[in-house]
Amino acid sequence: MDITKAPFFLDKQATDWVEETLRSMTTEEKIGQLFCPIGYSTDRDYLEETILRYHIGGLFFRDGRSDEMRDTFDYAQRHSRIPLLIPSNLEAGGDGAATDGTPYGKQMSVAAAGDPQYAYRLGKIACREGAALGINLAFAPVVDLDLNYHNPITNVRTYGSDTDVVIANAKEYLRAAKECGVATSVKHFPGDGVDERDQHLLTSVNSLSVAEWEASYGRIYRAMIEAGTLTVMAGHIAFPAFENQIFPGHRGRIIPATLSSALLKNLLREKLGFNGLIISDATPMVGYTSAMDRRTALPTSIENGCDMILFNKDLAEDFTFMMEGYRKGILSEERLEDACRRILATKAALLLPERREKGTLVPPREALSVVRCREHAEWARELADRSVTLVKDTAGLLPLSPQNTKRVLLEILGEYPSTERVTRKMQRLLKEQGFSVKLYEKEDFDKGVDNVTQFREKYDLVIYVANIENASNQTTTRLNWYTFWGQGNNVPWFAEEVPVLFISLANPYHLLDVPMLKTYINAYSNNDDVMEAVVEKVMGRSEFTGISPVDPFCGREELAY
Repeated sequence: MDITKAPFFLDKQATDWVEETLRSMTTEEKIGQLFCPIGYSTDRDYLEETILRYHIGGLFFRDGRSDEMRDTFDYAQRHSRIPLLIPSNLEAGGDGAATDGTPYGKQMSVAAAGDPQYAYRLGKIACREGAALGINLAFAPVVDLDLNYHNPITNVRTYGSDTDVVIANAKEYLRAAKECGVATSVKHFPGDGVDERDQHLLTSVNSLSVAEWEASYGRIYRAMIEAGTLTVMAGHIAFPAFENQIFPGHRGRIIPATLSSALLKNLLREKLGFNGLIISDATPMVGYTSAMDRRTALPTSIENGCDMILFNKDLAEDFTFMMEGYRKGILSEERLEDACRRILATKAALLLPERREKGTLVPPREALSVVRCREHAEWARELADRSVTLVKDTAGLLPLSPQNTKRVLLEILGEYPSTERVTRKMQRLLKEQGFSVKLYEKEDFDKGVDNVTQFREKYDLVIYVANIENASNQTTTRLNWYTFWGQGNNVPWFAEEVPVLFISLANPYHLLDVPMLKTYINAYSNNDDVMEAVVEKVMGRSEFTGISPVDPFCGREELAY
């Protein structure tokens, strides 16, 4: 490898730092650099005794408040001999880094707005706010293609199903991240969104032919490499067509990219020409753990092309497994040196050694003023206004008027931590428009079942708000009803009795389960700006301008009517 070339472009001073640091490292320090664990506590004793003692190369934290995260990263950097990579899932805004960060919008919102400038703003908000906390690596953008409407983990996290749209938006995110001094890790190689299953639960499969892959995911990764992404995240996703090209005697073998020399060395390194850092997706995922025993898998991942391991079952145990694998020869000295060199080169490309000397690895507390600043808030409101998409209104229901449909039954679908916030917000917004709002609750079913006459006497309009979010470790994001033989007022048995409006704040494919409904909106994100924009539009005060980045009709002609 040549760290003076793309994507590192290191000068002599930076190259000397990499080589001198590598020569000075003990074997234990080299092994430790291979790990990027997740932190579960900001307690200083925990950080010292459970994590930092293993000479880790990076540290990830689930988002907390910005000031707490900033102080934690500062402590970790000051207590590490080699500067740390500090990554975060900066997919949808500053709220990926901190709970008080700006919730800009999901990537599909960006694509629906129809202009890559919104992807640039996503990268700018996410990486500017992340950098203020001390984050220097974005596990973003997601460059998967949403090709299977049954997939429970991709949909609104992607820029949609069009290769050119994905490339255009992802390149703008990369440009913004670079301006903020934050590296990108495009994901999830070799490409999620074909299988309907989640790699958190099994090794999922990209079932495209090599030619189909080259025309889609291959074009995307070539574009990201050309645009200068410093890192690529390997998924627990198999690509049998290419695997069989390299190892024809192993047909039928399902091996995740994180363990595949064919995909990492032959495809990503040699064919696509990627010279940067390869980091695994989270290795406690079943897509990884079920593929090989962990004692063997960890050193095999590095030997077969990964440079860094994300998250652990147990850091102390994983460190031991990696050390054992090195001593047994599963992990060669050459690959250990090569992986560490790329890790250090990534840090040098981010100017971490110079920033350490200047004391700016983590910015001062005053830098937190950018978190949810006025400009970011204005950009988020504009994205919400531009992205909300009217999929159909064949009933001619819109715009709504409290004079015509005063009595509203509001049904919030989905049980997630955000559901309570969504419920409060939608109730308040509708009441402010002059509607009389009855919130449907499960307990209503036990109080008795309305017949048709009773239902029509109670309600003029039903509004469904589906808050069924993307979440790992679930097999589907379909609609499920609280009903018995179609009884109760949760399932839309009344579609021909009163007007019904369906608003999806997440999954763009719910029409599959409510084909009887004639007025349907996709909003892609569930932040307050989006809900406010939806209400403005259904009341007729703002036009619908969003363009669907996927087929919301799921290839079924009847859903359009």
